[in-house]
Amino acid sequence: MNYKSKLHRIKAFVFDFDGVMTDGSVWTYGDRETVRCGNIKDGFAIQYAAKKGYTIALVSGATSLSINNRMEALGVTHIYTGCANKMQTYKQFLETTGLQPDEVVCMGDDIPDYEIMSHCGVAACPADAAQEIKEISDYISLYPGGHGCVRDIIEQTLRLHGQWFHPDAVNW
Repeated sequence: MNYKSKLHRIKAFVFDFDGVMTDGSVWTYGDRETVRCGNIKDGFAIQYAAKKGYTIALVSGATSLSINNRMEALGVTHIYTGCANKMQTYKQFLETTGLQPDEVVCMGDDIPDYEIMSHCGVAACPADAAQEIKEISDYISLYPGGHGCVRDIIEQTLRLHGQWFHPDAVNW
């Protein structure tokens, strides 16, 4: 089945952080603080989708106060960091929200994301994802991690639902 036909049922997005919302680079300083770089257009799309009523979740193995702060600032209501077992966290997310797997887009880039991406409505990944992830993805973005892949899948979904920005309509 074409991934665009699956997008009609989507009500939620689940994203990994490193390698999806970032290019995967992590700068570590002497005080053990880590810094990551994200994409402002991805951030706009996340907050826009949240304002339109979509459920957004972050499921990441990483832990950092800056990740939590960024996600909260964008209106992400389900933030799961430090996840050793992403599938267990994903099941908890579905139970908490009452969503069905086919109502969720999952975007990941590497092996830890494989299981949840195998149990969602649309599995998506950045252009530079691991080969194993590309093989199970319904959609491979033209954009690499940290360079617009999040915006890409959100925008496609919202456009399909008639909820993306249109200059002739005030829909902010």
